Amino acid sequence: MAPTMTRSMQLVAEAVAGDPAGCAQLTVTALAERTGTSEATVVRTSRLLGYPGYRDLRLALAGLAAQQESGAAPAVTADIAVDDPISDVVAKLALDEQQTLADTAAAIDTGQVEAAVAAMVAARRVDVYGVGASGLVSQDLAQKLLRIGLIAHTHADPHLAVTNAVQLRAGDVAIAITHSGRTVDVIEPLRVAFERGATTIAITGRPDAEVTQYADHVLTTSTARESELRPAAMSSRTSQLLVVDCLFIGVAQRTYETAAPALSASYEALAHRHSPRPRTR
Repeated sequence: MAPTMTRSMQLVAEAVAGDPAGCAQLTVTALAERTGTSEATVVRTSRLLGYPGYRDLRLALAGLAAQQESGAAPAVTADIAVDDPISDVVAKLALDEQQTLADTAAAIDTGQVEAAVAAMVAARRVDVYGVGASGLVSQDLAQKLLRIGLIAHTHADPHLAVTNAVQLRAGDVAIAITHSGRTVDVIEPLRVAFERGATTIAITGRPDAEVTQYADHVLTTSTARESELRPAAMSSRTSQLLVVDCLFIGVAQRTYETAAPALSASYEALAHRHSPRPRTR
């Protein structure tokens, strides 16, 4: 595959082919430093080689190294087995989450993030669409934006999401969050918002998925693997939350003069709910 690669990608490929065991021990940042390339190049090379992200390539390298050493089946895997002790579960999940965040940060297009933030800052209102695990992320983004004074809505009912999307117009923003990029209940309201002239944003693990057809800006998350014990894998949601936090911080930075007082007011309004109440006799 070397002829299809850029020179920097070839450097990464040569490194992992020459020392699979050593590279399996490296984070995406460490491998980029070893090869004199960037984290984004490492992630792109992983995907060109057929892996969703560097985490998956790293696991494959560890398995290959184990086979080369003993001739046995790969002994290293991030998949959680039914009989794994809880200490292994913690270690595997922590490694998976760490690599997911690194993959997402390395691959995300900061230009697209900047454009999305600019649209949100200027928006009359922001609608956020997501269902299931992605619905939890949509709620997180909407409540964050509300806390700094933006008009933001999220809708658990897909019919209500479409009903609200019909009310959008140029100057508004609609954000769809779907790991697969194929969730009809998320794609439909985004399509309606797109046709109404709103600025549309897709947060997805599949940059070529259907949802991106109706997105002005696409923010790509790490493609997490799901297994029998991990449907709606935490890493899928973790990468989405990283992107959501980037959007929120970007908006808060650019609207600081109004965001800071709004955030303080929300803290004050809720403070009494977080204080211990005196006992009554």
